[in-house]
Amino acid sequence: MLVAFLGLLVIAAVAVAVTLFSGVTLSADRSALARLDTQPFAGSLESAVAIGSDGKRIPLSVAGNRLTPLAPVRAGETIAVRVTVRRPGILAWALGSTRTEHLTVQAPVAHVVRRWLTVAAGAPVRVSFDEPVSAVAYGTPGHLVRQRLSGAQRSITVLSQSSVGTVEVAAAVRSWEALSAPVTVSWFPPAASSASAVALVRPAPGTRLGPGSAIHITLSRPVSAVFGSSLPTLDPSVQGTWRQTSAHSLVFRPSGLGVPLFTGLRLTLPRAVSVATAHGVSTAAQSELTWTTPAASLMRLQELLAQLGYLPVRWQPAGAAVPRTASAQLLAAVHAPRGRFIWRYANTPARLMRLWSAGSANEITRGAVMMFEDEHGLAVDGIAGPHVWHALLADVLAGRRHTAPYSYVLVHTRLPQQLTLWSAGHTVLSSPGNTGIPSRPTQPGTFPVYEHIAVGTMSGTNPDGSHYHDPGIRFISYFNGGDALHEYPRASYGTPQSLGCVELPPAAAAKVYPYTPIGTLVTIENPA
Repeated sequence: MLVAFLGLLVIAAVAVAVTLFSGVTLSADRSALARLDTQPFAGSLESAVAIGSDGKRIPLSVAGNRLTPLAPVRAGETIAVRVTVRRPGILAWALGSTRTEHLTVQAPVAHVVRRWLTVAAGAPVRVSFDEPVSAVAYGTPGHLVRQRLSGAQRSITVLSQSSVGTVEVAAAVRSWEALSAPVTVSWFPPAASSASAVALVRPAPGTRLGPGSAIHITLSRPVSAVFGSSLPTLDPSVQGTWRQTSAHSLVFRPSGLGVPLFTGLRLTLPRAVSVATAHGVSTAAQSELTWTTPAASLMRLQELLAQLGYLPVRWQPAGAAVPRTASAQLLAAVHAPRGRFIWRYANTPARLMRLWSAGSANEITRGAVMMFEDEHGLAVDGIAGPHVWHALLADVLAGRRHTAPYSYVLVHTRLPQQLTLWSAGHTVLSSPGNTGIPSRPTQPGTFPVYEHIAVGTMSGTNPDGSHYHDPGIRFISYFNGGDALHEYPRASYGTPQSLGCVELPPAAAAKVYPYTPIGTLVTIENPA
């Protein structure tokens, strides 16, 4: 009886011991994803599964008691780990055949301790992390180069010969992690004594600024500490917005048609700073920075004038048409796409065709610019400056076109003198007219009409020194100095009788006038 009782006690003790020493612990690990600790009677690992935050399974390797991902895991990713342990014989009968443990782990993330560094001349640029990293890469955006590390390190040295700069850095704490999203680290030399901070400005002041380019300002101190709540201002004013992208950084992004072409841009800072360059830092504090903007292409000017209907030629691109977006049109304005010009009309006058030269300045282009300026309320000077380009691009983006036919006036100065009006492929009118007398000849050449007056007064000095004052002159189109096409009653027409103008019979002048708005070309033949 006693023996049996003692036997039962032994069996119970063994059962208790087996139960106490059959524990399973799943925990985080300093090098692997997780650690599985099993006591002597726990049994054997049957399966280990890791599920990423996207719901996809992450393959694992099991070495000893450590579970390590076989595929790169994103830094900071939340991972659910599940292990199943198969219990041995009697425990399986008593407690169930398997035991399952769960653990949620977050892959570690290394953070850059300081993203804005002040580095003395000649000193190395060292980037530190809040915990040791086992892998790192740095470089320019999109071109990070992985660096070999001898072991886990809390800081790395960025190789650079510049006293100021930026670098993108990505790191991984564990060897089985993918590199983290890159962060930008900037370094600056010490500020000039009179400056509140050092600024790294891109594009560099004094260089050329593209019309759609953003302006980046990165300060060695927080923006709020340097500028307070004020923002920089631009002159001329440019449509766009300032945005603070980090505690130390401001970015201006132009919108619409951006910075005007053919001009300079001045940026005024709320407070003077030292401006850093690749060669060092400005010795004096600066509160104004300047850039130039590129000149637009003459070829592109002609392409757009043709596209909008102001030229006797049309333009056909060699490839796809430039997209009707501000950024694409601004780029094309500076770098003209390839293509060819084709005459719009089958019977264009030979004299007019000889005036055309693609990619070179000519009177056809000048006249078209003058017509465009007049139609858009701009100063009529035939020069495609910033305001002309802004209006041109606005018309292209809006899909507007000039619909009036292209017209041209040719004045034959050999006797009998005659004016021929051509428009949109047809001769509209041929009429006798009078040019200037030998002492006041009408200058030969081709000139755009620069003033268009239905009724006006013409005055001046006669060859004998007396003055004339003729009110009520109708249908006046000035094209060269005081020379104009206009109505003038005469007993006859076809011979030199004027003081430099081209005089026409009233009916002919009335018919010509609607075809000669500002910008219309008038060619006076050389009488020789």
